[in-house]
Amino acid sequence: MTRPDLVLLLALLLGLAALALPLGDAHWTGWPLVLWLLALACAAALLFAPLRHGGRRGGVIPGPRPSGSGTPPHPTSAPLGRGEGLASPIAAAAMDAALALAGSLAGAAALYLLLVSGAAGIAASGLWIGLLALALLVWRALERGAALASRRKLPVLDIALPLLFGLWLLYLWQLFAEGFEIPVVLLPPPARIAAVLVTSLPVLGEDFVQTFVKSMVPGYVIGCGAGFLTGVLVDRVPFLQRGLLPIGNLVSALPIVGIAPIMVMWFGFDWPSKAAVVVIMTFFPMLVSTIAGLGALGRIERDLMRTYAASYGQTLRFARLQAALPFLFTALKVNSTLALIGAIVAEFFGTPIMGMGFRISASVGRMDIPLVWATIAMAALTGSAAYGGIALLERRLTFWHPSLRKVS
Repeated sequence: MTRPDLVLLLALLLGLAALALPLGDAHWTGWPLVLWLLALACAAALLFAPLRHGGRRGGVIPGPRPSGSGTPPHPTSAPLGRGEGLASPIAAAAMDAALALAGSLAGAAALYLLLVSGAAGIAASGLWIGLLALALLVWRALERGAALASRRKLPVLDIALPLLFGLWLLYLWQLFAEGFEIPVVLLPPPARIAAVLVTSLPVLGEDFVQTFVKSMVPGYVIGCGAGFLTGVLVDRVPFLQRGLLPIGNLVSALPIVGIAPIMVMWFGFDWPSKAAVVVIMTFFPMLVSTIAGLGALGRIERDLMRTYAASYGQTLRFARLQAALPFLFTALKVNSTLALIGAIVAEFFGTPIMGMGFRISASVGRMDIPLVWATIAMAALTGSAAYGGIALLERRLTFWHPSLRKVS
């Protein structure tokens, strides 16, 4: 006897209740009604999925009981044949995930069509109750997709699930911004931000080159490189650890708003002053990670290198750097976002008439909030792409680490 899925049952009840609640100036007619009924049908099909799969999600059927006098039967399993009527575990998970995704897309389209046709505000209680039902269905869709990804180990699903979750958050943002008629100055809808982003690509492209290419990348390379070399020096000369680490900690604790104007006075208004701020922000995390990583090699491995009569340089090259790679990549990933933040904030204190920080500051002064959000979106995408690129490189170079081993 299988228990019903309470989440899907609640989603189905709320979806039916939404059909009877007011929608303001809109009505459940035409395509919204068809799509909403399709979403409810998918939720109902998922609710009775255990019965459809024969009550077993494991994909096996009981084997024959052994014949004997007094021995109790032992549960055995046998593979399913084509005529058994029960789906395999992977096929059942794929069918459930596809059904949940189809219902989620249909429900999302139905609610947005209602919003466009006039359902807005607190008076449209049916819209918001339907949105709650849709949220429960989306929850189950993402959960079924995650279960399928864990069984199949498909890289496409690993990328698709976070992407779908991000799109769901953008959909909620769009629905709330338009449904409650939030002023654009306070919170523009994502569609408006995307339109401004597309129309402002030439300007934002120049800002990207100024902030990312000219300011962040040189500062990131210099800061991380200096932190790594200093970490190796500290590891080689242990007494420097007592002097350099407190100074590095002191420098890293300095506020950006205090450092940036000084760097502008020292290096001018162009990109070198922004790169100098990035160097200061990225130096200490790489220094600490390098020292910790070089000390991560086990005693057995150190003794083995000594028995080979390996020098310090050979031990560093063939053993200690390999053990330090996870620590180094952690610092590189953290610094990839810190560097972009430092470059943008530094542009608030003097820069040529371009750059992401300058664009945000100038657009706020003109109350052009959609352009501010478009610049923020571009910065977020840039930082995420930089982080993702370093993470992919980490997977290629540290495949031997236990955290990256694939469980069969």
